[in-house]
Amino acid sequence: MPNERLKAVVTSAGWTCAALAGKVGVDIKSVERWANQNRTPRLATARLAAEALGEDMFALWPSLRQPRAARAMSPELVALYEQRADLPVSVFVSLLGQAAERIDVLVYAAVFLHEAYPRLNDLLRERAADGCAVRIALGDADSGNVSRRGEEEKFGHGIESRCRLALLHYRPLLGTPGIEIRTHGTTLYNSLYRADDQVLVNAHVWGVNAFGAPVWHLRRTGLGTLFDTYAASFDAVWSTARPVEES
Repeated sequence: MPNERLKAVVTSAGWTCAALAGKVGVDIKSVERWANQNRTPRLATARLAAEALGEDMFALWPSLRQPRAARAMSPELVALYEQRADLPVSVFVSLLGQAAERIDVLVYAAVFLHEAYPRLNDLLRERAADGCAVRIALGDADSGNVSRRGEEEKFGHGIESRCRLALLHYRPLLGTPGIEIRTHGTTLYNSLYRADDQVLVNAHVWGVNAFGAPVWHLRRTGLGTLFDTYAASFDAVWSTARPVEES
């Protein structure tokens, strides 16, 4: 049986099977099988196709909507740590050092990285020199959200000081091709440390310093949406963040 809904959407949106195949990076015969034989694409491919068509993915391929019990554990979860303090800094350094295309760091300060690994800036320069795009988003020390976080953690004005210290640590990287540094004033629900298709997510818990909050390690597999959710949240913060200027 053909996928009549998919065929109708493709036609009404002005797409051809060849154009859609090129957009999502598959062979034209794959798209033809989706339409004419009601084949179901892989989840990641289905998501790309649905976005291109401006349609709900599950409306096009209802079979992708798995029962809740089957989706209870994300296939993208590599490991779960009870608190960040359980992870040696070498885990963060190793992850960032493996990046070939992208490094994204979203934090308020996270000065523990430079304190425990003084060569962090050298590592980031090396990755950028090899073509890796590096984006560092630090907390704006003058932001009300940063101040509020310090009050909630009973950290006083220490967090503002640590934001300024973090900026001092990263400032020598300003002007390095491939490296961008910005400051943000968003409510930080999670700190993110991304390297290509892997990310360490340090959850934030009200009243608890980040080192005492859990961390989950995710790897994009194409079988889940959790990684992309955090990647999109980084992009959303980055779009509102202010570039740090060279002094």
